[in-house]
Amino acid sequence: MNREEARKRAQELVLKMTLEEKASQLRFDAPAIKRLGVPAYNWWNEALHGVARAGQATVFPQAIGLGASFDEEMLLEIGEAIGEEGRAKYNAYSGQNDRDIYKGLTFWAPNINIFRDPRWGRGHETYGEDPYLTSRMGVNFVKGLQGEGPVMKAAACAKHFAVHSGPEALRHEFDARASAKDMEETYLPAFEALVKEAKVEAVMGAYNRTNGEPCCGSKTLIQDILRGKWGFQGHFVSDCWAIKDFHVNHGVTVTAEESAAMALNAGCDVNCGNTYLHILKAYEEGLVSEEAITEAAVRLFTTRYLLGLFDETDFDRITYDRVECKEHLALAERAAAESFVLLKNDGLLPLRKEKLRTIGVIGPNADSRLSLIGNYHGTATEYVTILEGIRRYAGDDIRVFYSVGAELCRERTENLAYRYDRLSEARIVAENSDVVILCVGLDETLEGEEGDAGNADASGDKMSLHLPDSQMALMEAVAETGKPVVLLLCAGSDIDLSFASEHFGAVVQLWYPGARGGSAAARMLFGEVSAFGKLPVTFYESLAEVPAFTDYSMKGRTYRYMKGKAQYPFGYGLNYGKTEIRQTRLEEDKVFVTVENEGESDTDEVVQIYIRPEESEFAVPNPQLCAFKRISVKAGERLETELTLPPRAFTVVNEKGERFTPGGLYRLYVGFGQPDERTRELTGREPVVLEKRI
Repeated sequence: MNREEARKRAQELVLKMTLEEKASQLRFDAPAIKRLGVPAYNWWNEALHGVARAGQATVFPQAIGLGASFDEEMLLEIGEAIGEEGRAKYNAYSGQNDRDIYKGLTFWAPNINIFRDPRWGRGHETYGEDPYLTSRMGVNFVKGLQGEGPVMKAAACAKHFAVHSGPEALRHEFDARASAKDMEETYLPAFEALVKEAKVEAVMGAYNRTNGEPCCGSKTLIQDILRGKWGFQGHFVSDCWAIKDFHVNHGVTVTAEESAAMALNAGCDVNCGNTYLHILKAYEEGLVSEEAITEAAVRLFTTRYLLGLFDETDFDRITYDRVECKEHLALAERAAAESFVLLKNDGLLPLRKEKLRTIGVIGPNADSRLSLIGNYHGTATEYVTILEGIRRYAGDDIRVFYSVGAELCRERTENLAYRYDRLSEARIVAENSDVVILCVGLDETLEGEEGDAGNADASGDKMSLHLPDSQMALMEAVAETGKPVVLLLCAGSDIDLSFASEHFGAVVQLWYPGARGGSAAARMLFGEVSAFGKLPVTFYESLAEVPAFTDYSMKGRTYRYMKGKAQYPFGYGLNYGKTEIRQTRLEEDKVFVTVENEGESDTDEVVQIYIRPEESEFAVPNPQLCAFKRISVKAGERLETELTLPPRAFTVVNEKGERFTPGGLYRLYVGFGQPDERTRELTGREPVVLEKRI
């Protein structure tokens, strides 16, 4: 059915409810209304990179890794797979009359906030720092999850609207101040794309205030922009217990009744939390009208009708065997391979199995499940760690030695032992190995959400770009052995890799690669696949060049506005092929690019186009991504691919937040990375420059 039909049915149902019943449906844990045949429904479910927190499911790479793939089509497939598993699990759970939290069909994903600061602990939940990349990945994820048929497969949710990226410790009281230009240029485009293009069914507000208004009760954000300017027709949900912050932390209201009224009157339909338990008292005090309560309930039941929850649909026949099916597991492993970013390779990779007798696998993330999964994850039937993946791939022909080498951040493995008590073993393993695979990094206990992460002093955020001291000592110890080393980094954000880049032959960023990440890593190490991605974030030289964490101005942030040289730039990444751009031509809004792989390995590559209007005072300082396409090029093959330049690529935003297309000269840079000096240094390549005058 279409939205108009679903809304009409919702209105007819809600009309039969008492005021108390309508108000009860605005809770995230909406109770049953038995006399009307309405079952209980819990709106809270998660699916950031697979159905989460409800038992078994395919665990895909964390979102930042999916962003690194620069693969729109794969994000569509992943969304479809998650939606199918979500339906299979919902069918099974509802068949047991189990309507608990995390068992519904309204998934609070994706997180399309802009990863503007490398310290933010939740940055790995996003697709990176670029609004265009984020919008393309997000749009395809939502389309895949929701489907495009007459009944929605599942409902996606764009979060956290709209200016939200740390600090985690301050999020319940913080006011993010952003200029009109930064709002339109950076913070809002991905949300607009998901609303207008993907027809995302839900939007979630953020904890903080934006320019003085709490996001979950903001007339500007919800009424003026989301529903007014963009025409959003779905439902709006608060972040969890965010409405309580109105009176407890933000101080914009005094009582819970006032907070509930502020949120509801702004257009927040469902409360994750318990403040809407005060809605009826707010009504008695004249703070909200019955019409406002009714409208929120109608919006929510419109979504339930669109999901077919009161009808028999084809989705009812999706059976439980689709959960972690072989097709989805293969997709997860492919996604992991596409997410890896090869930052350095002096010829050490790929490894040649026939030339190795021994491999040393060392490090706290070598045999760690946590380093595979990031946060907001499901439970896999099988986890393949890096160590296990290498063991399986090596088989009986190669001896694999292992040492944890160091704990993730603690000084010792055994409580009664000396400090760094596994370093000697790490040296022994390295000395007895032909090559060392050194597995370091973080996991969700060191970067994550406030309240969830183990680094409580930073509330989930990072205070430094350096690895913990225990791991720095391990890297130094392994380097001293003089053995060839491949460093594998499991982390969801920018880590200082200056030591690794100087001392090790190869460096690969694995992110949090999902439950099958170890299998994909082994195939990558031995050259079975060359499906590398590109960095979706800037790796800075140090935090000294990054503005204060609480400063939401984009000046000096991300590749679009930074002045210095990156350690590793946004859009950068190597592969095992040797790809070159042979020809380019521009025809209207199309760019045709001929790519040749002169190498001996089949490989994936990401063609990237950056643009800058040269005659506008409102242009962002550096050329910005405006088109990209992931392609596969066989060894010796030459192929032509076509990229479409979106109309927005030719726009700028003035200080009033007005977007327009200025006349004048535009330069387009076509290559496999940014047209910046550091990318040129690392790759030895110059982009092809095209010009267009408007």
